Amino acid sequence: MPADRLSLIFSALADPTRRAILARLAEGEATVNELAEPFDISLPAISRHLKVLEAAGLITRSRNAQWRSSKLEAAPLREVAEYMEEYRRFWDASFGRLDAHLRKIQQVPKNQEPGNERAAEHS
Repeated sequence: MPADRLSLIFSALADPTRRAILARLAEGEATVNELAEPFDISLPAISRHLKVLEAAGLITRSRNAQWRSSKLEAAPLREVAEYMEEYRRFWDASFGRLDAHLRKIQQVPKNQEPGNERAAEHS
């Protein structure tokens, strides 16, 4: 059963090595050797990471003579951003309500705060 596109993208993004590879590719195309430089893992392991990124549509790979370079594809990241936008709006609204509540309770005199009934009685 094929996974949906967002699941493939999120699965690819779940690994910190793959996220680091994408960050490097955001600077421009790179070969497998260039991508492997900062990591203490084998070239075949880097190649496996690249295959996962390619399957998710996050990169494209091309061959020029004996060099094979990889290039970032931003469109799938836009899909993720659009998916996450709904949740950002939810959190923004939640934080907005919390902010309004905090401003409201900061305006209540101390002797009228909940739990200070005795302080109000002695005033």
